[in-house]
Amino acid sequence: MRIWVNGGLRSADDARLSVLDHGLTVGDGIFETVRTSEGRPFALTRHLDRLTRSARGLGLPDPDHDEVRRAAAAVIDANPVPLGRLRITYTGGLSPLGSDRGTDGPSLVVALDGVSRRPDSTAVITVPWTRNERGALAGLKTTSYAENVVALARARERGASEALFPNTVGRLCEGTGSNVFVVLDGRIHTPPVASGCLAGITRALAVEWTGAEETDLPMDVLAEADEVFLTSTLRDIQAVHRVDDRELSPETGPVTAKAMRIFAERAGDDLDP
Repeated sequence: MRIWVNGGLRSADDARLSVLDHGLTVGDGIFETVRTSEGRPFALTRHLDRLTRSARGLGLPDPDHDEVRRAAAAVIDANPVPLGRLRITYTGGLSPLGSDRGTDGPSLVVALDGVSRRPDSTAVITVPWTRNERGALAGLKTTSYAENVVALARARERGASEALFPNTVGRLCEGTGSNVFVVLDGRIHTPPVASGCLAGITRALAVEWTGAEETDLPMDVLAEADEVFLTSTLRDIQAVHRVDDRELSPETGPVTAKAMRIFAERAGDDLDP
């Protein structure tokens, strides 16, 4: 594996940041995950725009999009895989051992690994921990990801691939690395960004392409919905066949199946929508 670190490609054994990098010491960083297919990134412009929004939310300098594009192209060329996960990480850089940020400027790391195509459907659980829709990090894609690690481990223990969070007022919010959609009476709904969920790239495209509605939803909608599905960069649209102990149809529901077809067709027609 060849990895881009602060200006150039390095072998995996030589791809190093200082142990004093603020992304490591206090989680002061942001990231994007971009799907690649046969060496072509999907929706890279949208991902770079969100990277900038996240940087501004943390008070980091705007990332140089041209530099990130050069780094991404170099990494993709150096690591040919049929289906890949391109990880762009941008941190506060070399800093003191504390919350104060240093003056050396940010760090940029871009890496790529191969992934397998996700199953058409999956199981999810709900967790008792909450997303803080009023917190400083609400809606930002940051490297402060430990609560997602904990929740995802709980999901794995229970035979699921994702965990869904409520927010602090008990409304449906998001998964550890996905957005959630429900089908009610034939109509598609997803929590609004005001719920505290990440403004997912795949989420936005799914809303645009399927006519889904942003709706404030209670957690118990998961016990009533006719269909449930997830969206994320590596899932695209993925049906849910079990929520906690509730078994949904083992067959992908008709509304979800149509959404999957629409997404695949539109994404295939335009790699940078």
